[in-house]
Amino acid sequence: MTGTTTSGLGRTALGPGHRETNRWAVLVVLCASLMLVALDSTVLHVAVPAVSEDLRPGAVELLWIVDAYPLVAASLLILFGTLGDRVGRRRILLLGYALFALASAVAAFAPTPEVLICARALLGVGGAMIMPATLSILRHVFPDRRERAIAIGAWSAVAAIGAAVGPLLGGFLVQHFWWGSVFLVNIPLMAISLPVGRYLLPESTGDGEGPWDVLGALVAALGILCLVLGVKRAGGDTGVAAPEAVVPFLAGVGLISLFVRRQRRRRHPLVDMRLFSRPAFSTAVGCIVIAMLALVGLALIAVQYLQLVLGLSPLEAGLRLLPLTFSAIVAGLVGSKLLRRLGPRTMVILGFASTAAGVLVLTLMGQHDRPALLTCCFLVLGFGIQTTLFASYEGMLSDAPAGQAGGAAAIGETSYQLGAGLGVAILGSVMNAAYAPAVSRAPGIPQPSRDSAQHSLGEAYEVASGLGGPTGATLRQAARAAFVHGLHVTLVVSAGVLLLGALAALRLPRTFDGCEQREDGQERVLAEGERVLATARSGS
Repeated sequence: MTGTTTSGLGRTALGPGHRETNRWAVLVVLCASLMLVALDSTVLHVAVPAVSEDLRPGAVELLWIVDAYPLVAASLLILFGTLGDRVGRRRILLLGYALFALASAVAAFAPTPEVLICARALLGVGGAMIMPATLSILRHVFPDRRERAIAIGAWSAVAAIGAAVGPLLGGFLVQHFWWGSVFLVNIPLMAISLPVGRYLLPESTGDGEGPWDVLGALVAALGILCLVLGVKRAGGDTGVAAPEAVVPFLAGVGLISLFVRRQRRRRHPLVDMRLFSRPAFSTAVGCIVIAMLALVGLALIAVQYLQLVLGLSPLEAGLRLLPLTFSAIVAGLVGSKLLRRLGPRTMVILGFASTAAGVLVLTLMGQHDRPALLTCCFLVLGFGIQTTLFASYEGMLSDAPAGQAGGAAAIGETSYQLGAGLGVAILGSVMNAAYAPAVSRAPGIPQPSRDSAQHSLGEAYEVASGLGGPTGATLRQAARAAFVHGLHVTLVVSAGVLLLGALAALRLPRTFDGCEQREDGQERVLAEGERVLATARSGS
């Protein structure tokens, strides 16, 4: 028997034999989808040195190889989130699977930096189709807030796990195969996800009213790109006040302001800006951005530190990040219980504060390995970031009206990917801004060599090898010391951002209401409809 639930929230089609208990199987499929998308955000980080050696990209090209995926995904999430509301979320999700597999094949065998950048951008398109669909389907499959809290705990844990496992998997593949294998691994996983998802996942749509605002989506995408470009230029050699940094930054601010005004005037906007007038919703979105900014930015810098300063292999560097994964799993398992006991406000504040403490302790790291200290800090970081993400996602999704699940999911995923992209851009810029002057002050090094060594520690090592002798050794040591100095500055800045997040979390609700939202009774109607259908199916 095939059933369809309908309400003012939209329509949810249940496939043959689809029973209420299958929602946990649906959760497994959604988490597997999210795992691949989150993993692809960081799996390339450990492979960056191998990509640089093989394809010889320039400094700007290398940045875009890393950034193209999260930035394109962040730019298109709103478009594909609303498109899923119109044509079906499962349909968009399955198309995203296919596109993700195709882009992975292109990236794996990219012969030039330009092809790899385009493939990474295409991966971002696939990710933008997958990510909002997973969260909006979860929102409809779990109408009860207590069960939804458990589901979101698993979902957000998988997001953190994917980002943390990325360097480990990337290190293993690069060490035993070649850098392209970090993309090739996606293909068999997507080949399995397509038929399984088609069979298990329910189809759902929104109300389908009004035209799609494609122009608004393009304005938002361009605005995000301009903002991040301005931040990158400000942290590079041009300086904060240089036109190369100020012009794109101001253009980004203007475009995003235009997007907001456009959405407020439209009868059927892509994003209902009234959502941001809800303190719990807007604060939760901001907390997601800050948490991902810290996680992804610090992960990239940590991988460089482990490999270039401590001299670990890519696989060893990935293994050192395993405590992040373990503690994130624990946080996901206990997240729903902590949320009911502590409430959203206390949980997010404690998550940010503990993460900031772990980040500050990491400043004790220098040019010599201290594995016990690293392990303890990574355990704290993983648990703190994960509890923050869990409580923020749960609060954001539950505070939004159920009829706007697709838009809320797109906003949440946009904040996730935007935070990841800004983490690389902002913390990377801070790192470069602290590293370059320290290298430039190295004594006894020819000026042309010092200029070349200012771009990155890897490039400084190449220059030092070319110089050879005592001069090369001096440059190598000065570059290592400069990188550690830049790491310490970046950690302090990151801790400050995390503490600001803790202050912002004071606007979140103090207590967790385990009952379903009752603003207009719609969620209770949906839950009751599903129970009636389940009873009818079991009786037939």
